Amino acid sequence: MKACIIQPHYSTDYSESEALFLWEMDALDRCDRSMDLIVLPESVDTPALARTKEEWYGAYRTFAPRLLEKAKETARRCDAVVFLNMTKDTPTGPRNTTFAIDRAGNEVGYYCKEHLTHGEEHKMEKDAGYTYEFSAPTVVTVDGVRYGFLTCYDFYFYESFARISREGVDVIIGCSHQRSDLHSALETMTKFCAYNTNAYVVRASVSMDEGSDVGGASMIVSPRGEVLVNMGSRVGMATAEFDPHEKYYKPAGFGNPPAAHYEYIEQGRRPWKYRPAGSAIIRDDEKLPYPRVCAHRGFNTIAPENSLPAFGAAVAMGAEEIEFDLWYTKDGEIVSIHDDRLDRVSDGTGHVYDYTYEELLKLDFGVKFGEEFTGLRILRFEEILKKFACHTVMNIHIKAVDDVCAYDEALLQRIIGLIRAYDCEKHVYFMTGNCTILGQLRSMAPDIARCAGSGTEPWRIVDNAIEYGCKKVQLFMQYYNQEMIDKAHAHGIKCNYFYCDTPADARRMLDMGIDTILTNDYQRVATEVRRA
Repeated sequence: MKACIIQPHYSTDYSESEALFLWEMDALDRCDRSMDLIVLPESVDTPALARTKEEWYGAYRTFAPRLLEKAKETARRCDAVVFLNMTKDTPTGPRNTTFAIDRAGNEVGYYCKEHLTHGEEHKMEKDAGYTYEFSAPTVVTVDGVRYGFLTCYDFYFYESFARISREGVDVIIGCSHQRSDLHSALETMTKFCAYNTNAYVVRASVSMDEGSDVGGASMIVSPRGEVLVNMGSRVGMATAEFDPHEKYYKPAGFGNPPAAHYEYIEQGRRPWKYRPAGSAIIRDDEKLPYPRVCAHRGFNTIAPENSLPAFGAAVAMGAEEIEFDLWYTKDGEIVSIHDDRLDRVSDGTGHVYDYTYEELLKLDFGVKFGEEFTGLRILRFEEILKKFACHTVMNIHIKAVDDVCAYDEALLQRIIGLIRAYDCEKHVYFMTGNCTILGQLRSMAPDIARCAGSGTEPWRIVDNAIEYGCKKVQLFMQYYNQEMIDKAHAHGIKCNYFYCDTPADARRMLDMGIDTILTNDYQRVATEVRRA
């Protein structure tokens, strides 16, 4: 296979778009029949920097159709497979898409960029919804060659390489920009990718300037990590020949039979050592859409409140949020229980904070709900995180002996430390009606969202949220009105409502603008909210 990479000049002057587009068209005209594979960089339909959504969309509408037709014509004329990256309209919005075009000029596959930059998602408003859902790596097979894909920002997410490697791809197409990285860093990344996936990486980018040592670096790298060609910042085209089916095998550890590098790695993989990932991971609190239903103390109409069965049932049924309460034990353990007393939910008596954790383990926290739950033990905060970190948003109610006193900072730091240890800062928020604690949380963990509860002044809840920089308020039963909801929204504050357990009440809350409904009867209320 002879592969050709095309590296155009890139400009920050949008007025140069037409000239740069014509260069791209000419480069395709200069391709010849000696080439089997032709790869262009990311966003060839926006050849100069678009600073606004209007500029980007204007370039796309002007250049994309002509580029796509030119690429198809080039594929037929050169008898080559062509990959180019442009915008593609879809029913859910425009997507950053790599087009695969076979030798006959047919569109035979598409890869939608998996990791959009903040600017793409929020400034240019490209469709990003699909990136939050589970999907297997995209593989397009043409003439017996299996092609995988990474687009620009995707190259930085090394954890995806192991998943791609399992697909047995032969060539990874990298339509890229990466306009701020040094040539040396880009080469390191590309070699690392090729070595870890046991595939050739064919990466096409843009030259920021002929004399620049950043951006550019269009290159072709073998599975051994050998650089076959690296264009640096040179504008133009480059080629290299290789056998796409060639693989690199090495001993799987000293003295062992040869294997691909990723196969060797799989022998010792420990998934729980890495960041939360997988099909159970949901969008974080800032990205998850509203309205939502929060399972109050879990799905506590079918299992004991604040228990793994209650939380597990809610999460399994799709609860966007779960709510639970945290108290502390005599020896400083953080446990989940609503009341400060044990009597209602266990066979014990007295205050939870007068017992050590080991003493609490001797009590039964299931039998009072039903005999089938006999033997349930009190639940530690860390056990909730172990099971459900990043699988749902957690509304964490910090319980204290009163609504005005400060919280023990060592205990508060322990709670914050556990959240950080389980890498779920963006999937949790603290709820309390104690303004002193809100102030402590703002000081100790400003990056973790806060929700103002009713406390001793329920009618001031929105004012307290504004004063303490809270992202949410949790309105309580009779202490709310439309004016409070509207004021919160005017200040960018989301509104929880505690609580409603009937479909009729849920509809009324939604009509008033409530963003998240807390409920004890998750399924009934969630069904109604989904209908809305």
